[in-house]
Amino acid sequence: MRPHFTLRAATLADIPVLQELIERSGIGLSAGFYTLEQAHAVTREVFGVDTQLIRDGTYFAIEDEARIVACGGWSKRSTPYGGDQHKSAPDRFLDPASEAAKIRAFFVDPGMERQGFGSMLMQHCTAQALAAGFTALELTATMPGVPLYRAHGFVPVRDLSLSLGGGQVAVPLTLMRKAIG
Repeated sequence: MRPHFTLRAATLADIPVLQELIERSGIGLSAGFYTLEQAHAVTREVFGVDTQLIRDGTYFAIEDEARIVACGGWSKRSTPYGGDQHKSAPDRFLDPASEAAKIRAFFVDPGMERQGFGSMLMQHCTAQALAAGFTALELTATMPGVPLYRAHGFVPVRDLSLSLGGGQVAVPLTLMRKAIG
């Protein structure tokens, strides 16, 4: 029997479980896209829970009957990506009339990928950003996420390279954008 999956707002109490899921996903779903060194560097230095998203009510968890199997969200703030440990600037509010909402931190538990969780999160986040007055979405995609985002109409704006591990590891990313509404 297939479990029943539900999407709900993540809470601060979920942080330990979300952090473990993010770490498993960051390493486990990077094979074929990143080297093991790149996957470990981006997971250690960038990926993580952004508590501001949880406080804003824009970060979500998908649960089966017993556990969180995916998470992701959107933001009305300026931080483009990364968990609390990666922030280096104030997280100002975006102007929906002239700036794009950010799609943030989509992670799926290894072994649960390709079951529609990313699409469920994307549809929910898009609807919420649209309801908040945004007319565009933007995200900084890791290579494992690019196929999902392309499937949802995002187009590449430019390629980026993130220098990690004290400058020893370069991790490719892609800035992507989509009009909504």
